[in-house]
Amino acid sequence: MTFLVNSAADFADEALAGMVAAHRRYLRPVHGGVVRATRVPDGQVGVVIGGGSGHYPAFAGWVGPGLAHGAACGNIFASPSASQIYSVLRASDHGAGVFVSFGNYAGDVLHFGEAAEKLRAEGVDVRIVTVSDDIASAPPEQALERRGIAGDLVTFKCAGAAAAAGADLDDVERVARRANDRTRSFGIAFSGCTLPGADHPLFTVPEGQMSLGLGIHGEPGIAEQPIGTADEIADLLVEKVVAEDPGDSKRILAMLNGLGTVKYEELFVTFSRVARQLEERGYEIVEGEVDEQCTSLDMAGLSLTVCWFDDELERLWLAPCDTPAYRKGTVQALERDDRPLDVVEDDVIPDAAPENRAAARLVAEVISDVHAMLVESEGYLGDIDAVAGDGDHGIGMSRGAAAADETAQQAIARGAGTSTLLLRVAEAWSERAGGTSGALWGAALRAAGRRLDDRSALTAAAVIEAARSAVDEIVTVGGAERGDKTMVDAAIPFRDALVSSDRPLAVAWAHAVEAAEAGTEATASIAARRGRAKTHHERSIGTPDPGAVSFSRIVAVIGRRLAGG
Repeated sequence: MTFLVNSAADFADEALAGMVAAHRRYLRPVHGGVVRATRVPDGQVGVVIGGGSGHYPAFAGWVGPGLAHGAACGNIFASPSASQIYSVLRASDHGAGVFVSFGNYAGDVLHFGEAAEKLRAEGVDVRIVTVSDDIASAPPEQALERRGIAGDLVTFKCAGAAAAAGADLDDVERVARRANDRTRSFGIAFSGCTLPGADHPLFTVPEGQMSLGLGIHGEPGIAEQPIGTADEIADLLVEKVVAEDPGDSKRILAMLNGLGTVKYEELFVTFSRVARQLEERGYEIVEGEVDEQCTSLDMAGLSLTVCWFDDELERLWLAPCDTPAYRKGTVQALERDDRPLDVVEDDVIPDAAPENRAAARLVAEVISDVHAMLVESEGYLGDIDAVAGDGDHGIGMSRGAAAADETAQQAIARGAGTSTLLLRVAEAWSERAGGTSGALWGAALRAAGRRLDDRSALTAAAVIEAARSAVDEIVTVGGAERGDKTMVDAAIPFRDALVSSDRPLAVAWAHAVEAAEAGTEATASIAARRGRAKTHHERSIGTPDPGAVSFSRIVAVIGRRLAGG
């Protein structure tokens, strides 16, 4: 469990602030994360990494000369928002484009992709490589669909070293893809981790058992078996990883990574056997690493990462770097960078017609109702998400709704209309919630806001059209289909029932809510095919999808407002 907590909702932000305070020589805070505190030569490719918090030293701990230029840092186990990532990208652009890398998780893909497109629209070349080293998360023929775990460091380090050596953006991207393609990881856990402020772990492992193929976001493993000795566990890790040997190199990196609770003496005992096993198979360990480089809060577990070097990757891995958590060789002392970082954007509220402002006040009241419901539902949503996922859905939705509620009240106080209100709420929800749900609800609210305006009365037809646009955007952005066990299993039936009805709005909405609830209930019998739960798809049977549950509950709250006039 986490002993030192002020507020669970603020834990990640406070931890990052403390990290910056402890490492001023390396880090500067910027909206959404950190960047280097030292000057970067003009014309050097910027390397930006990132993801959810809870994995220290990933990701802010790897910012410094020879590695990353910046890190975007989300909430615990949740991706940073697009606006946070964009801020870090902007601050890390030094005139040669920006290379971006992160673990292959749906929320990160959505948010980093959106931020990259925004920067590209400003004329900055941005390239993305997602890390996919975890062999437990997909078969070899679907290697690019795998998630990123401790192998993140290999890809990031080689890309950062290439940028430091003066490589252009094409070469940095090429090196990162090569490193990712030649890196494999596999992990096990003896117990699950506990989110800050929670009173129980995200998953449990039966006494005397160990969970194979765990994820770093508190996802349970794909199988369980009796705990072995350190040597037996080492043999298992080696067997799993070297099964995907590319066959063209015997010079390797071997990294044994602790996930939070398994400490160094235990790791060293295990690594002694790992090294012997690898050497007996004919491998030459160019460098061995035994450390905590990609943790999962207090999870008791470890993982083995192997990278099969070629000459270039070996040189780049061994190149000097100097960051708060990872250092190698000697890096020349650099001048501190005190240039301004944050960009202040225009904050003008457009004029709105009086009847539209009145409608916006009603919308803000509905948002407050949704916020209250999600706070009440936070524990349940987190529990069902933890069955086959990472358990953060409840807190993410609660955080997003809290930010939306606060933003709505501020916008109403300044006379905002319905369109402006929803557009601002969309950005606040997306930024504070993070993760896949943050991206999807941000996109949905943004689409609804764009369908409205600040000058017209809010008619029933306009409400239906805004709702249709919101669901259409969820489907487009998320890429899921009915039957994948996601939010769309509730959203599509809701949309179809609403737009096909010729009844008054409150009645049509109520029938659409019933369709959403039926779609949500049906997800309990479906094995997940998308998102983090897809790795444990069979485990998800019997539990409804948390995204579908939260969707149906939100539209039900709106429906009660409509029924009340």
